[in-house]
Amino acid sequence: MSEKVVEKKLTKSDLRKVFFLWETGTETCLSYERLMSLGFCVSMAPVINRLYDTKEERAEAMKRHMVFFNTENNWGAFIPGIVCSMEEDRANGKPVSDELINGVKIGLMGPLAGIGDTVTQGLVKVVLLAITVNMALAGNSFAPVIYFVAYLAYILGVGYFTFTQGYRVGKSILDKITDSAIIQKVTECLSVVGMMIAGSMICTNVEIITPLVIETNGSEVVINDIVSSIAPNLLGVVATVGVFMALRKGVSVFKIVIAFVIIGLICSLVGIL
Repeated sequence: MSEKVVEKKLTKSDLRKVFFLWETGTETCLSYERLMSLGFCVSMAPVINRLYDTKEERAEAMKRHMVFFNTENNWGAFIPGIVCSMEEDRANGKPVSDELINGVKIGLMGPLAGIGDTVTQGLVKVVLLAITVNMALAGNSFAPVIYFVAYLAYILGVGYFTFTQGYRVGKSILDKITDSAIIQKVTECLSVVGMMIAGSMICTNVEIITPLVIETNGSEVVINDIVSSIAPNLLGVVATVGVFMALRKGVSVFKIVIAFVIIGLICSLVGIL
């Protein structure tokens, strides 16, 4: 007689713990190397402990969530919500790979960060501050309390709503994906989106300019203009590729940072950077 397989299921308590850890921890343990990855991994602890039985499975799940990650905390709570449902399906034997989980995280983190930063930082916070600061200037001593309560209600309300919706959306979508060919296409599409986001972040955030000017026949040749004409921010891209290759070879982040400091000092002294 075959033994009945018990489906692994996350409880409401598990999901509340994930949301609490996500909301309170992701912005408090940022790192230059992986930004919010440690906080994301910690928030997944209740899920990992509930769904996986062996130490090896739990270690694999933790490594899966230690990849680079960054988004806005409230609207971005949609991502841990959908990842909870993906981990649940994976633990029950469905074909949810590491690449698919990380592809969803990378594909969604940029758009949700754009929405969240615009709405939260550029609209809600500004409006609340405009109202409560005027109240404080008028002598209302409760103005700071009103701001704190209103902003906290917005953060918790929006965060919990997007988190729960992410979990529900994840369940409805993943239950319909059973064909491995479809999963492969979804993974490839999300990987392309992730690479586009990573490329745009490099071009906009890693800026390296050279002041080097070469004089020939009474005219000046600005090296940075030539490099930029080939590809915008080419030096930043080259530096990023160099860091990536060093990391793939197992070079520690500390050694890479020291190397960049030394290279920067030398190039600055000779007038290259």
